[in-house]
Amino acid sequence: MSTLSLQQQVGLAIRFFRERMKVSQESFADSIGMHRAYYGGVERGYKNLTLRNIERIANGLGVSAAALFSKANEMK
Repeated sequence: MSTLSLQQQVGLAIRFFRERMKVSQESFADSIGMHRAYYGGVERGYKNLTLRNIERIANGLGVSAAALFSKANEMK
């Protein structure tokens, strides 16, 4: 059983892919048209993402939503 919530797992997975791109949170948020404070909350697992925002983030990261959830599953 995981000690992290799904929101936290997804946030960590998103951070993993963003850091792999060597891009700051602020730059990435700007590139996908998302407010940097909201995006920071996503990575910290504070925001409950809609499917539309998951798709937006995944597209910006150059990965599929399925890849995000697969990576999130590893973050248990």
